[in-house]
Formats: sequence, C-alpha cells, structure tokens
Amino acid sequence: MKIGALLPLNDLDGPGGSRWPVLRDLAVTAEQAGLDSLWAYDHLLFRMPGEEEAGPHDPLAMLAAVAAVTSRVELGTIVLGTGFRAPGVTAKMAAAIDEISDGRLVLGLGAGWHEPEYAAFGYPFDHRVGRFGEFLAVALPLLRGERVTFHGQWHQAQDAVLLPPPPRPTRLPGRMPILIAAKGERMLRLAARHADAWNVAWFGLPTERFHQRRADLISACEAEDRDPATLEVTVGLVIDAAAAAEGRPIPDDALPPDVDAVARALDAWRDLGAGHVQVDLRPNGAQLVELLAAAASKHRGG
Repeated sequence: MKIGALLPLNDLDGPGGSRWPVLRDLAVTAEQAGLDSLWAYDHLLFRMPGEEEAGPHDPLAMLAAVAAVTSRVELGTIVLGTGFRAPGVTAKMAAAIDEISDGRLVLGLGAGWHEPEYAAFGYPFDHRVGRFGEFLAVALPLLRGERVTFHGQWHQAQDAVLLPPPPRPTRLPGRMPILIAAKGERMLRLAARHADAWNVAWFGLPTERFHQRRADLISACEAEDRDPATLEVTVGLVIDAAAAAEGRPIPDDALPPDVDAVARALDAWRDLGAGHVQVDLRPNGAQLVELLAAAASKHRGG
C-alpha cells in the first residue's frame, strides 16, 4: 500500500503553511523520509459558518514547483474542482506538470461541493455531475494524446489537441492515472467508467461509512460491467495532533499523533484492500511528516 501526505497550502494548515519555502522543505523532507506521494487539495476559498475565512494556493501551480524539487514521489491532486476549471486548459496544465515531474502526476478530479466559493468567484453551482461528465469527455482523451471535438451542454471543443503532446503515452510508458472522488450513484458510475483509482475520505480507522461507500462502488462497477478489482481504492486519512495538543478528544474520523496507532490503522486499511492512503496532517509540519514516515516504516515491517 502506498502512503502519502497532503501538502500545506494555507496558513491554517500549519505554521507558515502558505509560504513556498515551508512547502518546499516539507516536500523534500517527505521524499527523503520515504513517503510515496504528496497531494494538493483544490479550493478557491473556505467560508464555513463560525470559522475563520481561508483559502489555499492553487494546487497545480504548487505541484509544478514541487515537481521541480523532488525526483521520486508521486504528485497528486485531491481533488481538482472541475466546476471552476476548463477541461482543455486543465488537461494542458496537467500535461505540463507530468513533463516537469517525468511522469509522476496522478490527476485527481471531483465535482466540487463548497457552494460559497462558487458564488464568490462567479461560477455556477448547478448540474455539477452533468458538468463533470462533460469535463471528462474533453480532458481525458486530450491526456491520451487524442484530438477532441465535443459539443455538450456546458463544455465545447473543436479539434482540440495538446501541443506539445502529453509525455504519457507519447514519450513515457503508460498513461496518466485518473483518480475520481465520488460517493453518489451518478459520480460512482463515472468513476467506474473512467477512473484508475477511486477516493473516499476522511477517516481514522475503518468505519461502517467506508464499508457502505465501497459497497456502493462495487454496485457501480457491476452496472458499468467493470471488475471492481481493476479500480484502485484510495482513502483519505487524518492525523489530528491539534486536538491532542489542546487536550480535546481525537475525533472519530481521525487518528492520534502516535506512531503505533497510525501503523495499526495503516495495517487495517491495507487489509481492507486500500492501495493508497493520503494523510491530512493537522497541523502540517516536519514533525508530523516524520511521524507518518515512522508509522509507514513500522507498517511495512521496517
């Protein structure tokens, strides 16, 4: 099972979380510590009732920079909000990051959920699943090196092509992995039809919620005549050191900042068939990156 960490993209993620030198150093630390992947989340801003307003840096811009200072770890988006991104331009940006990283990008996609950011930046919030399906119809063939003509209700393309060609599959072996975060029936059907990996989040230890979501995924695969074993299961986990530091109980959907407890949780997720976990470190910083790496080593018998 691969084990990765989310990158800090705003000041609420940890001390100096919005500063590039902090993010750069954490990315290098994580790679040197033996983690398998680094992930960037995608929001224009957060406006939650009763909480401080915040917003992260753009994930594609930051992943391009991280690609240039790392050499081994996979880099992924968890996940791009396609409701405020154009499919062709997004595919072109993803291909550029794949070029910089020498084929290390995992393109994670989702339909979005936080309505205040759509309203703030003037994007429609309706028909998110329909728009998402059309996004895939344009972006995915472009990333496979194809020319695309598509006339949908929300997205259009007329003889679109990526030039220079995407490095995968034209120069590098394989193709760019597509990860889709999905839980509703229609989104799960799209994941079963198009994705290489499925993401469900956020968790500590496995719960009934996870088992139900995976059962729904299996049903979607059956409806799409796809073997569920061919769709990698990825799970977003949380390590909540902030709660521990403040003397608050660790939430049910999080893990304590304890190497043994995290290693046992990794064992449990592996035993359930998870192929990759993406861990949200709260607060993000070198100390928790090293804790996660130590737990990963213990999980692997190191």
